[in-house]
Amino acid sequence: MEKIKIESARLLAKAVEKTAGGGMMPDIELLFEIPREEKFGELSNTVALSLARHAGKSPKVLAEEIVKHLTGLLEGSPVKMRIEKVTVEGAGFINFYYTQSELARVVGLIRSEGKDFGKPKGISPKKVLLEFVSANPTGPLTVAHGRQAALGGSLARILKFCGHEVWKEYYNNDEGVQIDTLGESLRFRAEELIENTKKDMPENYYRGAYLIEAAKAALGICGPARFKQMSPKDRFEWAKKAAKDAIFRGIKKDLEDFGVSFDNYYSQEELARSGKVEKTLQELRERGVVFEEEGAVWLRSTKWGDDKDRVLIKSDKTYTYLTPDIAYHHEKFNRGFDELIDILGPDHHGYIARLKASQAALGHDPKKIRVLIAQLVTLYEGGKQVRMSTRAGEFVTLREILDEVGKDTGRFFFLMRKFDAHLDFDLELAKSQTPENPVFYIQYAHARIESIKNTFGKKESDLPWQDPAILLRLDSAQELRLLRLLSQYEDTVLAAARTLEPFRLVPYLTELAGAFHKFYAEKRVVSEDADLTHARMMLVLSVQSVIRSGLELLGVSAPLKM
Repeated sequence: MEKIKIESARLLAKAVEKTAGGGMMPDIELLFEIPREEKFGELSNTVALSLARHAGKSPKVLAEEIVKHLTGLLEGSPVKMRIEKVTVEGAGFINFYYTQSELARVVGLIRSEGKDFGKPKGISPKKVLLEFVSANPTGPLTVAHGRQAALGGSLARILKFCGHEVWKEYYNNDEGVQIDTLGESLRFRAEELIENTKKDMPENYYRGAYLIEAAKAALGICGPARFKQMSPKDRFEWAKKAAKDAIFRGIKKDLEDFGVSFDNYYSQEELARSGKVEKTLQELRERGVVFEEEGAVWLRSTKWGDDKDRVLIKSDKTYTYLTPDIAYHHEKFNRGFDELIDILGPDHHGYIARLKASQAALGHDPKKIRVLIAQLVTLYEGGKQVRMSTRAGEFVTLREILDEVGKDTGRFFFLMRKFDAHLDFDLELAKSQTPENPVFYIQYAHARIESIKNTFGKKESDLPWQDPAILLRLDSAQELRLLRLLSQYEDTVLAAARTLEPFRLVPYLTELAGAFHKFYAEKRVVSEDADLTHARMMLVLSVQSVIRSGLELLGVSAPLKM
């Protein structure tokens, strides 16, 4: 289906040039979108709306003139027999309507391209470093981290599917004040266990029950006698390492069970030992972009669009949070990546400008850094909101979500809203097996088609996949809707990759599953009409293939039975 889109874009560009001249020609192909309603055709282009002011005409008048030229160009084009008509709709949208035979072609493409169907054509592959989750090892992963994990894991799958080389990285912030506090917290719990007493815990300590379990496990290895012999300093160092190691093991296990893996876990502690932070600071000094004031060392980040200059070294000679992060991203660029993608939590909005400014100061292109801010998740249980705080220990973990609803439902529900929108996670809906639960609805469509295939009883390879005459039997409203949706899969995947938004696949798959269920309720797939049976079998198997592909990109399984 991509070839007809490319040819349509080429002809449309010629028509625009004939109408408005080529002085401000936009990328025509990027202005194509899928109409929200089927009555408006298969593709809609907004070029007339983009050029109306430049042309000194209303968008609708300009669109009508463009379509007049386009109609003439189509007469001598090989795609003429594949496009039923081109019209002007609304305020000036140029809409393309495909013929029935063109819509039916998608069935043969799905069969011939197999697992590659939907893979966008003509994309220049990039080497991408995708950093996500990167939770401090001070407690188990929360539902907020679960959303970031689902987003990053699915985005990596989509980008790889589109041909990019993707390196997934977890930045382990395993040093600093928070880690010191964690060590003191576990030491405190260990002393309580050894002394068999309950003491008043300092307010800033981490209070979760997970630390009590970690202290028990650590003491089981160390032994009470050895612990008692330790000096206060040794106890602290022992507790800090035990706490970090125990929590990070748990984080890795939760991510593994959630279907999320990383190519590298990058340690901030190792970064500090490597001397790369000092080397980066020296490079900034040599570039003349730092200055000293009030005993602190500052970066002139306002030179690159930040709202104020940033402290790198405080007056007490310790680094700010930003400093090792500058070195880390500098090192990312030095590893040869074309694009850096960071998925961060909602408290990092103000961080984007200073991060980009710091890399510009080091000579890197800040446009190659793309930061996604994943908004918070609110979990509802029994209609009641559950609040979360790592230190207070009152939080819902990713592990609890996994235990309650499983990997598939958890991943899908975390992707049900755009990443920059707040997400309400309805636990009761997630556990239900009804059409209102979208992941159940989609997986059930896949399993139902498997059942139809078993009823049919013949090999898929025996079907006349490349017989256009038989595919023309697919002429009902329900069948044409399925064909239209199948033809939109590649554009949907491409949009998800370009916008870094896996959410794009969620409404698409939900709509495709809904269209299939409606078709199944109203049409009999296997009947005495052999040609119609073959046509409908090829259609539903194509639907199954696309559902399976889409779910795989989201990291969700496609069961054969339910």
